[in-house]
Amino acid sequence: MPGNIFGERFVLVSFGESHGRCVGAVIDGCPAGLKLSEKDIQRELDRRKPGQSGITTTRSEADEVEILSGLFEGYTTGAPICMVVWNKDVDSTKYETVKYEPRPGHADYTAFVRYGGFNDPRGGGRLSGRTTISYIMGGTVAKKLLRETLNVEILAHTTEIGGVKAESKSLEEIRQADSNPVRCADTEAAKQMIARINEAQKQKDSVGGTIQCIALNVPAGLGDPVFNTLEGDISKALYSIPAVKSVEFGSGVDSAKMTGSQHNDPFVLREGKIITLSNYAGGILGGISNGMPITCRVTIKPTPSIRKKQQTVNLLSMKETTIEVEGRHDPCIVPRAIPVVEAMVAMVILDHAISANLIPRVLGKKNLRE
Repeated sequence: MPGNIFGERFVLVSFGESHGRCVGAVIDGCPAGLKLSEKDIQRELDRRKPGQSGITTTRSEADEVEILSGLFEGYTTGAPICMVVWNKDVDSTKYETVKYEPRPGHADYTAFVRYGGFNDPRGGGRLSGRTTISYIMGGTVAKKLLRETLNVEILAHTTEIGGVKAESKSLEEIRQADSNPVRCADTEAAKQMIARINEAQKQKDSVGGTIQCIALNVPAGLGDPVFNTLEGDISKALYSIPAVKSVEFGSGVDSAKMTGSQHNDPFVLREGKIITLSNYAGGILGGISNGMPITCRVTIKPTPSIRKKQQTVNLLSMKETTIEVEGRHDPCIVPRAIPVVEAMVAMVILDHAISANLIPRVLGKKNLRE
């Protein structure tokens, strides 16, 4: 099964399945000398883990990370970093029929066709959202590297759930978005979003939403034109997240309604630095960062696992039938996807920063450690 390796210079190898023994990652290309601990990774995994609130799945997983290699005396050595999370609350009894009766909206059927029926169908197997644990592992390292070397900050927050839209908020309010279960900076909209999720859950249904991600202090000049554009690589990274259905940058689809004079971002000098008065481009021009905040939005589809009766086909009898999905599932995956979006954006920006020789192979010297 190819397609489990991400990145060119900062490389993430993802492994594991939803109901297998573990989910994990091997990170290659991390510079030596980065102070790193399991607490750093755990903090981000806790933002993604199930059972956080009444609007998430009841699957009870602590998602406790173990770092197996690549660290010595609390610092990265430059060697591959291997991390694992052991699956502990696994109940595969609800998936006996899934192998031959694919769930609508899931990858059961496409995986069956692609791998000739040898795929692991339990909880979605390798194609489950649980595999994003490995994204968090790599992304946490990337975020810390970017923050400590380039002062890059990456923030994601919920802007819409189930048709409930949030008002635009300040950066400081966005930084506090984790204070509510839906991770929305607009606290009034957050209440309505929670109500909308609960309503869908009562109706045995689910809802989707939109996430905005902002990368601050990204230096100008990252990315390459044509086939290695920065937004192209970010888009590919974000589309690797299960449930993502669209990605847009800056003004996105609204650009079609604007004139050139409206959409163009005028350049000005402020304190000796070139900036733009607006940011409809989303911080990227010609596939290369321009020094303004990189802004993108990600659309997350409704969770496909719903308790309503749905139509499917039995792959053995080749007859139409119906299926009622059982198991433990999120009525809305948007809040738990927030740290995953941040992780993928971070890894792409870091990869390009390393390519631009902005990140050294060794951070400081051993005798200068704190």
